[in-house]
Amino acid sequence: MRIFRRAVLGGFAAAGFTEQANAADWPSRALDWIVPFPPGGSNDTFARPIAAFVGQRLGEPVVVSNRGGAGGTMGAKTVALAAANGYSMLVGNTGLTYASLVYPDTRFELERDLVPISGFASVPVVLVVNPDKLDVTDFAAFLAAVRKSPGKYNIGSSGLGTIPHLAIELLKARTGIDIAHVPYRGGGPALQDMLNGQIDSTFQPLSTVVSYVQAGRLRALAIAAARRETLMPDLPTFAEVGLPDFRVSTWYGLFAPKATPGPILDTLHDSIQTALADPNIRRIWAEQGAHAMIESRQAFTEFVARETKLWNEIARTTSIPME
Repeated sequence: MRIFRRAVLGGFAAAGFTEQANAADWPSRALDWIVPFPPGGSNDTFARPIAAFVGQRLGEPVVVSNRGGAGGTMGAKTVALAAANGYSMLVGNTGLTYASLVYPDTRFELERDLVPISGFASVPVVLVVNPDKLDVTDFAAFLAAVRKSPGKYNIGSSGLGTIPHLAIELLKARTGIDIAHVPYRGGGPALQDMLNGQIDSTFQPLSTVVSYVQAGRLRALAIAAARRETLMPDLPTFAEVGLPDFRVSTWYGLFAPKATPGPILDTLHDSIQTALADPNIRRIWAEQGAHAMIESRQAFTEFVARETKLWNEIARTTSIPME
């Protein structure tokens, strides 16, 4: 029995030594950051500048590869099943927090299968109306108009199961309003129909609508962020107009296979956080209306847990088609 106990303890010690040794030698080759969506999207916009900076800092290239499919779960599952040695990582986003409900056949769950490392960027959404269709000047007037005529007005989204769709469902749950949801195949078509007067309102990223708001073609009522934005400093947050904790954003961050050694995760986190303070990256983020997610690894982990809980609750009560 004593010999067996020594063998087990020796095994644990050897495993710990191996993990430390692997972490000390890391990285010795290129890193693969998988973006689980097609090329050219917003995931690439935020992943590639960070990857270039981190690669220079670590002395090995960080290769960003796109592997789309099933709402990002195919690429995410690839990383979840990869060796936990610090060479395969996932660039995830908000949609993966509830993807298991939309794509159950993939058997992927973000919190179960991956460990958060660091956030990159957070892009809050804005509630906008077409003033020719719904002539209200603030959020209180919007609520009053919709409540006065239940079912009369509509609100567009970039598609079933997208963050703007879930923002609509969260708004309905928090206010009790009866407003028709009009899903589109992407944010661009929804915005175009807004401008053409086909729909009354929509949720869109701030950077997408700011020029139209400034030109008077759209009217912004509130932003789903913790604070006001420099792009539109007069636009109140939802908390300021009576909906506390109404924060909705598409965020992006890096995740690793569960058993990746802690020292590797810490090194990656520190490198990403340094990148987020770089003037060039801050400029790119500002152009996209994005917040840099400057926070500890623990804080990002807790944030992902809160987001997962919130959006799973909302997704279960909406008409998102389960595949």
